[in-house]
Amino acid sequence: MNHSAKGLFDVQLAPERLSAVAEHTGLGRLSLDKTYHGDLTGTSQGEMLSFRGSTPGSAGYVAMETVRGTLHGLSGTFVLQHSSTMTRGIPAQSITVVPDSGTEALAGITGNLVIMISNAQHAYEFTYALPEGQTEAHA
Repeated sequence: MNHSAKGLFDVQLAPERLSAVAEHTGLGRLSLDKTYHGDLTGTSQGEMLSFRGSTPGSAGYVAMETVRGTLHGLSGTFVLQHSSTMTRGIPAQSITVVPDSGTEALAGITGNLVIMISNAQHAYEFTYALPEGQTEAHA
């Protein structure tokens, strides 16, 4: 059974040094530090690789982030894998829970997350499922 979680998050990005192999490629590397609010409360840390070309509104990034927190009353961790592009201002996102990355009460979690940004405010919608027999704490 699919569940839905919504809320806001704060994110801090910090530039990081690229590897010697990638330092002349035009790529960017950033650390991620997030705080989630709403149906998912907790923090996450991760890393992002990005590229922004000369065409305005076109870019891409990949990232991995480990989320630690409480989702509808269930505590644990899981990893999100990002692969997103922007084509002349039109976004395409793929943010997925890495299979078998869940721990504790979130063991076996699967799902997809969508990020919305409006007026510099970041929001998320997370559609997820847990193994049969695991239910939301408030259900």
